[in-house]
Amino acid sequence: MHRLALLALLASAMAAPAQAARPVQFAEQAAPGGALVLPLGSAADLQTRGAMLDPATRDSVARALESARFRYRTSDVLTLRGLGPWSQITLIGTGGDPLETVELQDIGGRAAHETAATDGPVTVAGVGDAAAAVQIGIGARLGGYSFDRYRSEDPEAPRRPGQDTPLTILTAGAAAATARWQSEGQALSDAVHFTRDLITEPANVIYPESFVERTREAFRGVGNVRIEALDVTAMERLGMGSILAVGRGSERPPRMLIVEYRGAGSPDAPVVLAGKGITFDSGGISLKPGTGMSAMKGDMAGAAAAVGAVLSLARARAPVHVVAIAALAENMPGGNASRPGDVVRAMNGRTIEIINTDAEGRLVLADAVALAERRFRPAAIVDIATLTGAVTTALGNEYAGLFSRNDGLAGQLLAAGRDTGEELWRLPLHSNYADDMDSDIADIKNSDEGGSPGAGLGAHFIGFFVESTPWAHLDIAGVDMGADQPTVPDGYAGFGVRLLDRFVRNFQPVAAPSSDGN
Repeated sequence: MHRLALLALLASAMAAPAQAARPVQFAEQAAPGGALVLPLGSAADLQTRGAMLDPATRDSVARALESARFRYRTSDVLTLRGLGPWSQITLIGTGGDPLETVELQDIGGRAAHETAATDGPVTVAGVGDAAAAVQIGIGARLGGYSFDRYRSEDPEAPRRPGQDTPLTILTAGAAAATARWQSEGQALSDAVHFTRDLITEPANVIYPESFVERTREAFRGVGNVRIEALDVTAMERLGMGSILAVGRGSERPPRMLIVEYRGAGSPDAPVVLAGKGITFDSGGISLKPGTGMSAMKGDMAGAAAAVGAVLSLARARAPVHVVAIAALAENMPGGNASRPGDVVRAMNGRTIEIINTDAEGRLVLADAVALAERRFRPAAIVDIATLTGAVTTALGNEYAGLFSRNDGLAGQLLAAGRDTGEELWRLPLHSNYADDMDSDIADIKNSDEGGSPGAGLGAHFIGFFVESTPWAHLDIAGVDMGADQPTVPDGYAGFGVRLLDRFVRNFQPVAAPSSDGN
């Protein structure tokens, strides 16, 4: 079989989610039976949100809440069994009103988690209008995600058909919620699932060529989308010596994947999302330690998030113009691999001295942002990457690092992070970083051998290849794994899809970059 045909067959066969979370639907009244989830911000909420309970059951629930000293905090969960027609009644604290997007999604995520083993339907009492119900639905889909594709089924605990029955969210505007879910919520939650699947797959399944084919499969039938994948010959013709240097040590050739979506009525100048797509990072000649290296299959999380955000926007037919550029390569120490001390030339003509072959993400992004600026003349460029361990040391797993010299662009990204719960913390881009990254024999070096401040130096390097476009860099190395969040089960988070979806939807053009060094 021809190699490309084989790749397409593999992508098609494995493109479905590993194990789908429960489907989401909306209704105005509860059908008795199965599991019931009641979000409660106070004791008084039981009377309204528990209206489907008969008086005796409601009284039993009230006594259980009092006996358990339930405090209605967001971390409080209490499950009761054997009351009325319900197999279980789960009470989830909401911390009181008002509930914003993040809190609503967390309710859905907790509901999915607490009812995952329920063999039968699940009903979640609504806490607001149709828009609020949709956010609960998104949270339920995200919190119910799992990746079990390579697990053999446990014969002692097989998955029962009832565990795939719908999760129904109650709302007075069920018809409006259904329409909004079909136009937005389903697209966003499916895109996050797609992104998590890509990142979680092993590196012998997802590599540059198969990443491209998996993307083509995901966008099949979606309108107003153009997909192009630059191969080695095309990248050589364009002078992309930086990404080609990273991929030289692998038998799996690099690709520069371009996914453009242009919605109806959108502006000419797009927003470009450039993602680091290192499908496996051994460190190259600057070999990483063996401990923990298996996690380096996830070093393409930025590229997956960029493509996932465009998938969400395109499936939702959002009126935006957006481009994802996924810089895909496998960083291996083969006989043709780049060496420390090599000098390469990026697409825009600037030269790079390679000090450390394990600082490869910034190398592939140098060509990605240069391509973005030259071909698309975008309104803004945002790159996203699992770039440095230094950002994890600085911010832990609570925030991704944001670097930009453009206050207007940074402000929009910070707002999108707050709105979606994928939060950012802005870090400095000091003018002295240019001295730290100065090379004796080239325009710039890819690493400072002193190593500090690593996250800022990496950001400076990428920004060096953006000439005049408003630009921001997101370092997601500390937040790419689940961190005990209701909407992020253990494993890879798919961080950035919700953030970038919101950012692009709300984007307003900003002025040219300032030069204040911040």
